[in-house]
Amino acid sequence: MERIVLIHGPNLNLLGIREPGVYGAETLESINERCLALANELGVELEIHQTNSEGEIVDLIHAAANRAHGIVINPAAYTHYSYAIRDALSAVGLPTVEVHLSNIHNREEFRRLSVTAPVVSGQISGFRGDSYLLGIRAVVGLIRNARQ
Repeated sequence: MERIVLIHGPNLNLLGIREPGVYGAETLESINERCLALANELGVELEIHQTNSEGEIVDLIHAAANRAHGIVINPAAYTHYSYAIRDALSAVGLPTVEVHLSNIHNREEFRRLSVTAPVVSGQISGFRGDSYLLGIRAVVGLIRNARQ
């Protein structure tokens, strides 16, 4: 059975109360429940983590190399400047989909740059909680297509 590691970055634990006009009113718990239901439907294991720490994200990515087939990650604010996360994603070489709740390309100028995008398989943004579901479907497709 394929295993996917889902990593939520900083401040995502505040979903539902943090800028609902931008990120929506859905809580992280609700998003996680929907992601687990989709994983069950697709017949994959989903391991979910949330951390506000850049170093912990790097450690989770490193650990995924030994126990997962793919990664779905929302690096949140680290998207725009964390070369450590970028390098970790590049090093493990797993199929990875970067997701964002908001459309980072139509927000403030600094949010339009993703230093992680060049080393991931693809990026999904702007669909609020559904971005995660689309990301899971995408990474599962990448994994299964690679096995054919």
